[in-house]
Amino acid sequence: MALPLLPGNSFNKNLGKEKFHKSQHWSYCNKVSMLVGEDKPGIGGEPLPGQKLKPKYSVFPRGVGCDAPSWVAFDKQVLSFDAYFDEEVPDKNQELYRIRHCKIYFYLEDDTIQVVEPQVKNSGIPQGTILRRHRVPLPPPNEDQFYTVDNFNIDTDLIFYGRRYRIIDCDQFTKNFLRKMGVRLNCPVKCPDDPYTKERQKLIDSMKPLRPYERFDTLQQFLEHDGHVLRFYGVWDDTESMFGDVREVVLHYFLADDTIEIKEVIPLNSGRDAVPLFLNRKKLPKTGAVHQEFYKDCDLSIGSVINVWGRKIVLCDCDEFTKEYYRTKYGVKDFTPIPYKAPPPPKVERKFPPYHGFGSEEDSLCSCTGLLPKPPQKDFKKFMEKDRQGLESNLLRFLAQFITTDPIDKDRKFIVSYYLSDDTIQVFEPPQRNTGIIGGKFLERGRVKKPGQELYKAELSEYYTAKDLYVGAKVCFHGHVFLLVDADEYAFNYMEKHANEFPMANICVILDKLKAIGEPRSREIKQIFAAADPQHTTTIDYDEFRNLLLNISDRNLSEHEIMTLGRYYSLRDKNEMDTTYLLAVAQEQLKKNSFENFGQLLAVLVYNDRSKCGLLASDKCRTICKSFRLPVADDLLRAILAACEDCKEQVNYKKLVDGLNWRDHPIPVFQTILMPLQYEDEWRGEPPTLPVKKVQYLPLMVDLFGNEDS
Repeated sequence: MALPLLPGNSFNKNLGKEKFHKSQHWSYCNKVSMLVGEDKPGIGGEPLPGQKLKPKYSVFPRGVGCDAPSWVAFDKQVLSFDAYFDEEVPDKNQELYRIRHCKIYFYLEDDTIQVVEPQVKNSGIPQGTILRRHRVPLPPPNEDQFYTVDNFNIDTDLIFYGRRYRIIDCDQFTKNFLRKMGVRLNCPVKCPDDPYTKERQKLIDSMKPLRPYERFDTLQQFLEHDGHVLRFYGVWDDTESMFGDVREVVLHYFLADDTIEIKEVIPLNSGRDAVPLFLNRKKLPKTGAVHQEFYKDCDLSIGSVINVWGRKIVLCDCDEFTKEYYRTKYGVKDFTPIPYKAPPPPKVERKFPPYHGFGSEEDSLCSCTGLLPKPPQKDFKKFMEKDRQGLESNLLRFLAQFITTDPIDKDRKFIVSYYLSDDTIQVFEPPQRNTGIIGGKFLERGRVKKPGQELYKAELSEYYTAKDLYVGAKVCFHGHVFLLVDADEYAFNYMEKHANEFPMANICVILDKLKAIGEPRSREIKQIFAAADPQHTTTIDYDEFRNLLLNISDRNLSEHEIMTLGRYYSLRDKNEMDTTYLLAVAQEQLKKNSFENFGQLLAVLVYNDRSKCGLLASDKCRTICKSFRLPVADDLLRAILAACEDCKEQVNYKKLVDGLNWRDHPIPVFQTILMPLQYEDEWRGEPPTLPVKKVQYLPLMVDLFGNEDS
């Protein structure tokens, strides 16, 4: 008689260990070492008791597919099946069984299965996850094996722990995957109806309410329309009563509880008390009805009359939310408002008293605009933008002469300086030898009024602005008439850079003006310019170019416009800053501050040169110089680096340090000034350092009249 295998029997434990050691072996699956013993036979290749050998060869040829492990190749890939199972109901007479729908998920990465039942409202059955995710064994007698993808197909049954599931369909991804696996899919089947649910639905459809009224769910109305308010604009005509008039009101209808609130729009200086509400929020009854009824949203529309406790209010307009509400719910499309507001009274023009002569005009005007006088506000933003910043002086300087027949004043020269930061003008007369006139400040800096204006008037006077000053302009400063004959290089550059503010320096405006004048006789103009160039060099002298333009335009072009054309089409070389002069100025500053630490400066520059090519970026050199607290102004240092850098913005730092070394390589300052700086502080009316000498007339002809041959 055989000994029974009991749980506590030692023979049972030893037999289990022996069976484990015999059946479990280490092997490789997808090139990964795993404990796979169910496929290993016993000693001599004989199958163990209860073991079923699987085929050694796959149905797929070698090389097809990926060699990666399954949890990598099929990561986040899930097969989804629609299924149902029937459940017996032994304790109810109304139903014998139930049909319960569910979803079966098969995870390809580890062959685990999960069963989830979608929740049905008011079912009374605990629903959700029926079977948690894990590997599910096959039903007996194959309980030592697990479900794989080969066990799944449409219109098949699966048994999970004694419960039978019927697969009726699957999603598109599952269909495609099974077809690629070589599985021939069955046709989808229809899920049978649940008899109890079907009978219940028939009963509900056949029920008809016998109540004479319908219960209205106020809680649902509150939850759906809380915060939704309809707004109407209306009027109450109270002109029939004593001292009555037309009053504007705003009606609010609260959709959450069908209540109405009315507010009165009290105009300014009307003499009425500012009450909070015309009608407190409440349901508004329709007076005169046999049965008490209240106003609803269907009773409100543009043009309707609302009886508010005997007061007739006409609704004249509504807001956009109200229009959209009625358009969506009731299909209303016409929202034409009714004019209800009286036309505003004509605006009385405010007149100011004339200027009395004390203080400035702006200060006198401020004393008339308010009860408490305030000083006039200056344009601080313009002052910060147009104030001097480094080499940007924001100062336009012109050379001027008196327009007079006096032989003494005729030869006097003046420097007219216009400050862009506050629109002020200053006139300075440079001293000239043997003239008998002491030079100096001719006009104190300040704003200058244009001539020909009334002194005592209510309007503000007009002052000279930047666009009023250009070469060839005639200006009158306090009775002195000046002719602007020239300007410094910065003024020309600034006006050309801001051509939209200065039409006399706008090359496009000048070309359009010249084209309108000379287009009718374009062939003649081309011949005139060609005759002025007998050597066919395509260039002519500036003086001859100026005379030709004056004759062609009948002197309709100003001197500044001609100079702008000459500068635009000139052969002038690029104005470059004298590097030697900049280094001389920098040496002077270093010498005054006793800076001699050039060796260490060079060592730091060499250390930062990783490629050891002798070049560093301009910004890097500036940062290193700043770290040494080099006593040189930042604008001057930027100018030196810009003059020393190459086309790739690289600086030869050894030459830079040698140029700054005032001890070993001194540069005499006064022997190196070959030309003045472009932005010098004291300009005495000299011509530019690189004046326009030759002008190319062929590009001008092409821009004016095109490429037609003359």
